Amino acid sequence: MRLSSKFAVWAVAAGAMLAALPAWADQKIGIVNAPQLMEESPQGKAVMEAMRAEFAPRQRTLQAQEASLKAKQEKLQKDGATMSEDQRQRAEKDLRDGARDFERARGEFQDDISARRNEEMSRLQKTLGDEVRTYAKTQNFDIVLSTEGVVYAAPAYDVTPAILTALQARNAAAPATAPPPAKPAPPAKPQPH
Repeated sequence: MRLSSKFAVWAVAAGAMLAALPAWADQKIGIVNAPQLMEESPQGKAVMEAMRAEFAPRQRTLQAQEASLKAKQEKLQKDGATMSEDQRQRAEKDLRDGARDFERARGEFQDDISARRNEEMSRLQKTLGDEVRTYAKTQNFDIVLSTEGVVYAAPAYDVTPAILTALQARNAAAPATAPPPAKPAPPAKPQPH
């Protein structure tokens, strides 16, 4: 077999393989940075600000409680040698009780923040996911991947800025944020006749 006929056979085989490649080679693909959307979107910023405002009073109370404990501890260290045995024992008990109360309150505070953050982040993820899907459909994307599962993507594939712009436009068009609706009362149980 001559070299040109071998090349022709190879070219036909290569052409057949290329024709058999899946249609994904012509797909429109985008990459979105979900953590960036959460941090930079107006909706994400509003969630964080609302949580700060909600928990700031408790945080200030905890800070004051901690400062009071430190002051009591310093007073005990400073004046402990001159106190009577009874006074020192009461001051130490007061300090232990205060430290225990503080640790319990701090633990409850952290638990409440965690629960609230999870609740709000779940709601925010749904909103952002809906926006990404809407953007992908309107822009005729076949696939939009999250950066968390992608090792490398050229910047041209990053649709995060466009989605941020859409979120900002949606936020500007939305009416003033209202508090979440109250949970409806459970239906009344039928009374036996």
